[in-house]
Amino acid sequence: MTAALIFGQLERPGAEIDARAARLAGGLARLGVEDGDVVAVMLRNDPAYVDIIQGCRIAGAYYCQINWHFKRDEAGFILGDCGAKVLFIQPDLLAEIDGAVPPHVRVITVAHAPGDVAEFETWLAAQAPYAGAPRTPRGHMAYTSGTTGRPKGVRRLPPTAAQQVLAAHVAKDALGIYPGVRSLLSAPLYHSAPSSFAQQSLLQGSLFVLEEKFDAEATLALIERHRIDTAYLVPVMYVRLLRLPADVRSRYDLSSLTFVASTGSPCAPEVKKAMIEWLGPVIYEAYASSETGYITAMSPHDAMRKSGSAGKALGSAQIRILDEAGRELPAGEIGTIYAHQPAYSDFTYHGNDAARHAVGHDGLVSVGDMGYLDDEGFLFVCDRASDMVISGGVNIYPAEIEHVLITLPGVADCAVVGIPDDEFGESLAAQVVAEAGAKLDAEIIRRTLSERIAGYKVPRRIDIVEALPRDDNGKVQKRKIRDAYWSGRSRRI
Repeated sequence: MTAALIFGQLERPGAEIDARAARLAGGLARLGVEDGDVVAVMLRNDPAYVDIIQGCRIAGAYYCQINWHFKRDEAGFILGDCGAKVLFIQPDLLAEIDGAVPPHVRVITVAHAPGDVAEFETWLAAQAPYAGAPRTPRGHMAYTSGTTGRPKGVRRLPPTAAQQVLAAHVAKDALGIYPGVRSLLSAPLYHSAPSSFAQQSLLQGSLFVLEEKFDAEATLALIERHRIDTAYLVPVMYVRLLRLPADVRSRYDLSSLTFVASTGSPCAPEVKKAMIEWLGPVIYEAYASSETGYITAMSPHDAMRKSGSAGKALGSAQIRILDEAGRELPAGEIGTIYAHQPAYSDFTYHGNDAARHAVGHDGLVSVGDMGYLDDEGFLFVCDRASDMVISGGVNIYPAEIEHVLITLPGVADCAVVGIPDDEFGESLAAQVVAEAGAKLDAEIIRRTLSERIAGYKVPRRIDIVEALPRDDNGKVQKRKIRDAYWSGRSRRI
């Protein structure tokens, strides 16, 4: 039976979720959704998302999550590219993408606020449960962030029975999901990792608590109230939790928590250390991508002696560090990370076989991340190749600088990118967001950084900004930041 759901004041037993999922699958079949077809979802975190995840498993359909922040052109591209037959969307979001939905796509709106048209519940209540031949359960169809060009749809082949068993082991080690677990998710379901966390929680857990959006103190209250075992959080959430007043943090009993899962963006070593000192050895990190799945896991015990590492190979995963010629590099040398996780089936980029071929090498896959393995096999991720800055012939990895920046007093958020420099080709610029009530001074930040990192890594330009173009899951859209600095230049590095 599916895990029970709690969402705000809503409590929905697993048996009711299963019944709703069966009706949803029946409704999709009557709309012409066949085995292997795609259903698009453009929703904030909402109970309907759970119905859709479980219903698509029965219907044998992929569900394609669309970032609800997207505007007309962005959402329209994905809707056209993925070939969705049905779109579930909240009414206000439908208005934001007016004209982007292909004419053949059936739109079903999901209420988000009082007064919204609640077509979803009316439609679902009228459906009979799916009664056709069993279909092959599938998961999500995630679109890459598109650091260059258009995003690509990652469409994974159906797993074998053996892979399903291996994937359950990976979910336990990387995400803390196991039979009977009581889990909490605050991150948005449109992102690949939270989507995977939700899928496994619903399949294996006894209780799944879903938050509409992250709120630091509310998260602590939910952990205490529902005796949560496993929570999914990301580093930017850690920072906001750590900045709660000490008396607020100590107000809640968090002793039930045995596993905090994090992936998607690397965690600054000092932030992870502070979380472990507060919550104990429950902070785990994993390295993953939509293409590779979960590749490494880092335990809190290893984190204390391998600061900055993303962990060791998970299960039977293979990791190799290659240079530009495809030669394997020795321990300690930075190159492109290539990996393979046997727990997952192979994937395609929907409609883009050339791109799929380009990311492969000898059965392994790379998403462009740079890093190295140490002599014990621990992986250290330096940055994405697309984010690396070459200044005066020296390779600089912005993530290293960001890890220091985020720990400075008054800094709520930050990003470092390469900007044009007539002398060095590129130089560094930092965009920094101040905490509420804090006043930041660029020169003081620069002096403080120079005391902690090499001079050539200190950004020449530091801009104090109101906000970064950052997803709710904590991932900065660096291309948008870079574009502002490179505008009007005839050449891009």
